[in-house]
Amino acid sequence: MNGLPPLLMVEPVPLFLAPMAGVTDLAYRLLACETGADLTFTEFTAASGLSRHAKHSWLKVESDPRESPFIPQIFGGDIDEMVQTVKLLQDRADIIDLNFGCPAPKVCRNDAGAALLRNPNKVVEMVRACIEAADIPITVKMRLGTGSGPNTALEICQRIEAEGVERICVHGRTLRQRYSGESDWSQIRDIVEAVDIPVIANGDVVDAKSAAACIEATGAAGLMIGRGAIGRPTIFHEIKRDLGWLNQKPHWGEDNPAVARSWCWERYLQLSSEVYEEGYCKNLKRHAVSFTKGLPGASNMRVELHSVQNQQQLGMRISRYLKELTSTEVAA
Repeated sequence: MNGLPPLLMVEPVPLFLAPMAGVTDLAYRLLACETGADLTFTEFTAASGLSRHAKHSWLKVESDPRESPFIPQIFGGDIDEMVQTVKLLQDRADIIDLNFGCPAPKVCRNDAGAALLRNPNKVVEMVRACIEAADIPITVKMRLGTGSGPNTALEICQRIEAEGVERICVHGRTLRQRYSGESDWSQIRDIVEAVDIPVIANGDVVDAKSAAACIEATGAAGLMIGRGAIGRPTIFHEIKRDLGWLNQKPHWGEDNPAVARSWCWERYLQLSSEVYEEGYCKNLKRHAVSFTKGLPGASNMRVELHSVQNQQQLGMRISRYLKELTSTEVAA
């Protein structure tokens, strides 16, 4: 039916858009939901900024009635700040996700993100305190450990399950690996088999073949997609289509990559105009680069973008480029 070997026919699981700084803004999350994502997360946001009511931090955790469930993700190394932030967010959030997976040096220097995995007791204490402060579910995203010393991931997952965490997402790399090497799906399976709560697998899912392979290798209750969804929000629809999980036609009408990319860009611009004050989107240029990556003539066009300061002009330039590309492919 879909051309995939029988080995790759797997039962449907939910697909998650990973929280990514500079990527998963509100308009992009809404777009991902329209193109097949089952759950989305905000950009990971510092508890220090939210607890101090910094405007730029609160802009990252804005939502919209169309976004359900609304899941802000927060990070921090100070337990009191994390607890205060949970209390501030829980009236607007459906779930709050705690980040123990970010490998960025500026995050880890503050004993936050994946750096916390070197101290299981602190992770458990932080999780316990956040759960005690919350009237809504608390979930966690983490890595396999720091890559230095013993692997703490399995121990931490069992302990935070006992504290009441309702779901864990595991990126199959260590802090030291960052995004290099291969995601270790076998260690994710060890965690899946060691706990009773849902475990979501993250790492190296880029298409239907890798999605099916990851499900089979890990036994995970869902898949989280990060880099594979940057500039390509249709990945969720494509995976579901190619694995036979859905039969409906996409919003863009046909399974033509150029048509899909153009439709998604126009829809992103429309959503941005609806949800942002005066239509201004702080991530527009980054998305412009991502949406054109790998396409014919994109390198020269992106050089041109650096001189475009007006967002409306930038949006129109990308629109024109993608429509021209679509016309060329249709003609061919």
